[in-house]
Amino acid sequence: MTSAHGNPVRVGVFGLLGSGNLGNDGSLEAVLGYLRAAHPEAVVDALCGGPEAVTARYGIPATRMHWYRGEYRTASRAGAVAGKALGKLVDVFRTAAWVRRHDVVIVPGMGVLEATLPLRPWGFPYALFLLCASGRMSGARVALVGVGAAPIGNRATRTLVRWSARLAAYRSYRDAPSRDAMRAMGVDTARDEVHPDLAFALPAPPAGAPSDTPGQVCVGVMAFHGSDDDRARAEEIHRRYLDGTTRFVRALVEDGRPVRLLTGDDVDAPVVAAILDAVDSPLVTVAETASLADLMKETAAADTVVATRYHNLICALKAGTPTLALSYAAKSDALMAQMGLGAYCHPAREVDADRLLGQFRELERNSAELRRTLTERNQEAARHLERQFTALTAALFPATGHTHAHALREAP
Repeated sequence: MTSAHGNPVRVGVFGLLGSGNLGNDGSLEAVLGYLRAAHPEAVVDALCGGPEAVTARYGIPATRMHWYRGEYRTASRAGAVAGKALGKLVDVFRTAAWVRRHDVVIVPGMGVLEATLPLRPWGFPYALFLLCASGRMSGARVALVGVGAAPIGNRATRTLVRWSARLAAYRSYRDAPSRDAMRAMGVDTARDEVHPDLAFALPAPPAGAPSDTPGQVCVGVMAFHGSDDDRARAEEIHRRYLDGTTRFVRALVEDGRPVRLLTGDDVDAPVVAAILDAVDSPLVTVAETASLADLMKETAAADTVVATRYHNLICALKAGTPTLALSYAAKSDALMAQMGLGAYCHPAREVDADRLLGQFRELERNSAELRRTLTERNQEAARHLERQFTALTAALFPATGHTHAHALREAP
């Protein structure tokens, strides 16, 4: 694949990648798989949060997204505040220089157009705006591929997100509520498509064999403190979430069920530690996972999954395991409905262990039927994602679009 000048097309990937969030890295892995199958001659590198991890894991050159290394730490001292302020100015030129070196820049999945978790406008939203503005000015095509979006209360964050979306050359979303949210923010979404989350393009592990006796339950936990609009109540929300989840795990153990705790980001470790301390039992163990593939293997081996993080849910659903969502945002509800499990959602803000246990038991009673439903929905998701990648090639690599469908069919 070559550019108009006869050189290999230069593709950049951008995001909080390699920073400890397995969902973000899974989206990157899916896009790299697409590029290697359909556009193997493309020269790929990254501008990301954890460049060393991205290079080590995926074998592509990577550059740190922010000049100031303490970007996501709270700045209290004058030196740190000055460093952050200087970093904002330096990043204007660093980002523009990086974008200019590319023909195409892809933002792979992730909730880059939402603030369902605490978020400062001058952190990632500002970085995304610089990327999209640089693409528009330099002629590089910036694509927001399979991204998540949600209504945003903070005015500065909303403005940065809206303009980032408007300046992008291509947009697609991982669910219909994301597209609706961007339309409500004033973005013309008439040509924007909705496809399943990019993680559904990753290979699934073999499904676990059904057992006649109740087996392991995977419980995916999260350092949940509410949304960006809940900062004043963050600790209260976290305490209620942790107390309710702990009570649920304790009830499973009292029933003799082995429980496997899952995370999806390095920041979840204190939640795991708190549950282990409160429920002192050999039946409770912790999964060591370094990728979405590891998470899928864990969920495939379980009878049932109860999880909070969005990509914990995706891994369980992709593995075909009956799943109950501790839902913290509309994206979780939309995902569960899309996969035929819309009835099995429980609010993460108001975890009621007794009611959750009742939903869990209903989920297990309907396990066989739900596994069949998940098999059908996963097949449908795979077909949708092939259309996503075909559309992406047509939009970003028009000179090679005719070879794309064949390349995907031939890819292992």
